[in-house]
Amino acid sequence: MRIAIISDIHGNLPALINVLDDIQAREIQQVYCLGDLTDFAPWPNECIHLIKTLNIPCIQGNHDQWIAEDSAIVSLAHHSPEEARVREIAINHSKAIVTGDNKIFLGELPFQIRLDYRIGNKHWQILLVHAHPDSNNQHLYEDEPDETFAFLLEREQADALVMGHTHYSFIKAIDTKWAINCGSVGRSKEANRDASYLIIEICKDRIVPEIIQLDFNKSSVRNAIKNSDIPDFYADFWDAK
Repeated sequence: MRIAIISDIHGNLPALINVLDDIQAREIQQVYCLGDLTDFAPWPNECIHLIKTLNIPCIQGNHDQWIAEDSAIVSLAHHSPEEARVREIAINHSKAIVTGDNKIFLGELPFQIRLDYRIGNKHWQILLVHAHPDSNNQHLYEDEPDETFAFLLEREQADALVMGHTHYSFIKAIDTKWAINCGSVGRSKEANRDASYLIIEICKDRIVPEIIQLDFNKSSVRNAIKNSDIPDFYADFWDAK
């Protein structure tokens, strides 16, 4: 069987539609989302509506939590003062336009999802988190020591740990287990800026992960941001891409 895992939509409806169309074309029936439906593009309500309408199980990202709870925005050390300033404006824009019903939906999302599959005599455990099993704000990158991932996989009794949050995809084998970042659908920081998602094929004797990356109409996203109250910083992200 195969499942698809998406993450970090960030209000980018054109990218989300392309990814969901690709998943449907591959006849994958089960889709999971790792959160961050909001912020940085003009369609947070439409993206939330699509996830709700399609009954896609979703966990709560840090951005979803800030919007749902109207909570303080956590600054990131690697952001310049200018990015920190426009980031707060963009998030406050989402707080203003996301509907009350959608804020309730975001606030009720779980912190993690544990998938349990039995195929033949094999029992597979796959843990889905937004960022880290302990926090939806903590970063885990591909260059983390193998021991970091091995510790988490052992502690969580998982065969695969799947995350998003960083907007960089990777697949890392840890002995017979996997640490995987499915990348970002709506705001990839990888060179191609393409929408990224994960397919996992679950077999009797192994798990086979594959990152899929898709182009979409980036100029339309750029222009829509330019014509919104979101700072142009987030439109310029798509320049020459």
